[in-house]
Amino acid sequence: MQHVKDMISKLVSFDTVSSKSNLPILDYIEAYLAEYGVESHRVYNAEGDKANLYATIGPKVAGGVVLSGHTDVVPVDNQDWSTDPFDVIEKDGKLYGRGTADMKSYSAINLALVPDMIKADLKRPIHLALSYDEEVGCLGAPSMIDEMVKTLPPVHAVIVGEPTNMQIANMHKGMNAGRVYVRGLEAHSSQPHLGCSANLYAARLMVEIGKISDELKENKLEGIDLEPNYSTLNMGIVQGGIAANIIARDCMFSWDYRNLPDDDVSIVLNRIYDYANKLEAEMKAIYSEASIRIELLQVTGLKPEHGGAAETLVRELSGRNSVMAVPYGTEAGQFQERGYSTVICGPGSIDQAHKPDEFITLDQVQKGLAFTQRLIAKQAQ
Repeated sequence: MQHVKDMISKLVSFDTVSSKSNLPILDYIEAYLAEYGVESHRVYNAEGDKANLYATIGPKVAGGVVLSGHTDVVPVDNQDWSTDPFDVIEKDGKLYGRGTADMKSYSAINLALVPDMIKADLKRPIHLALSYDEEVGCLGAPSMIDEMVKTLPPVHAVIVGEPTNMQIANMHKGMNAGRVYVRGLEAHSSQPHLGCSANLYAARLMVEIGKISDELKENKLEGIDLEPNYSTLNMGIVQGGIAANIIARDCMFSWDYRNLPDDDVSIVLNRIYDYANKLEAEMKAIYSEASIRIELLQVTGLKPEHGGAAETLVRELSGRNSVMAVPYGTEAGQFQERGYSTVICGPGSIDQAHKPDEFITLDQVQKGLAFTQRLIAKQAQ
């Protein structure tokens, strides 16, 4: 157990807030794996300052299991920490530090057990996958998964180790994050006929989005343990205008559409885009250079695979028969959409994630350790 705690402390010591490079932690992991003769593969971002890393322990044959985690963590700025967030402190059966719950402990367990994987003489491989920029929209994993699909033998299952208290999660909503940029024409507020208010047209689009949000509440998915059990559409940020007596030239607002995995996302998105196009045409009739531009970031939801390979495997390893849905987004859907059977199961509680004095209990670390040990034994059979 001490070697696992040491690895957790080491990974947490790297400040991998998403705004910073994750290459130093990958340097450490790569060197650690090399000590055991394990070759790592990096997949860089376009700028070259961040990368994903994946590695295979065991033979390069079909039937491998991917253990997936992300290296980045959320910021600690303006949070009231009682300890150094990048220095793990053990107290009262808990390990405190940024990323202990979400989700460096999972990756630390798997890395600490690499020597055991080597000794076990695996008959089927265990693949480790570590991504960047999960916390800012699951930006890194897709390029890594594409590379894994091309280079790895057929994979049996993927386990994404986000904190579930070692329960099996086989579903989460998709995420569609939109930013709308409205450009109008400035004028004195006493002469609105000479301007084109970005704020007013943005407000009209926001009202339409509010109507869609209300309609989504009526389409509930019964029989799932998910709150709320319907797709949601939230308005997050609104920024427009520079003075009360100036017709606003620019307005930006954001919306967040969390869809149930089986929803046809295009219905809602097309409605927003169509209404935006209608408003833009009205604006251009007043000012030809007016515009409404929408930027969209999408993260795929995770669909249940009842009886699927990943769920069956994790049921066996965990001894659990029940499954659940989780309200937060993960990279699991990105693995699934590329053909991998995928579930979420990891140590720690999401209730502790993103908070000051984030922690994981030693009991959860022990359960996560036992889980991976059982996987090693199964892959060695």
